[in-house]
Amino acid sequence: MSETYTVRVSKDYLVFCCAHFITYDGSTCERLHGHNYRATAEVEAPLDDNHYVFDFIALKNLMRSITDELDHHVLLPTKSELIKVEATDRHVRASFERREWVFPREDAVLLPIANTTAELLARWIAERLSDAMAHEKNFRPTRVKIEVEESFGQLATYEKQT
Repeated sequence: MSETYTVRVSKDYLVFCCAHFITYDGSTCERLHGHNYRATAEVEAPLDDNHYVFDFIALKNLMRSITDELDHHVLLPTKSELIKVEATDRHVRASFERREWVFPREDAVLLPIANTTAELLARWIAERLSDAMAHEKNFRPTRVKIEVEESFGQLATYEKQT
């Protein structure tokens, strides 16, 4: 008999309000705009000695720390083939063809992703959560699933078996 245990957190404070723009179809770039994102985390693992998968409070705290890093910032992809991002101590300059944006450095989060889609944000959050659980709690789940809701009724999911 095979058993699976998961814990899931989806709280009102696991939100991040930020600006972004994405490229698509190889030659189109959206206008700068914002979303009120909501993140949900699900973690799967065998039960520990306390009969937990993972402590809810610890999972909420780790997720809150990650979403707080993104909150009230402009999200910029550093691995895009179409959007070029250059950062100094004071400014971040992003460009797409003849369009250009300049932001104060403290207002931008540079993400090592190809595009700031909800799908890739979900993967980035999953990687950050997995790293934090491993380093801070010495915990390695068998599966991590992250949902990022971009707006009501529109969400992307990333799931990874570890």
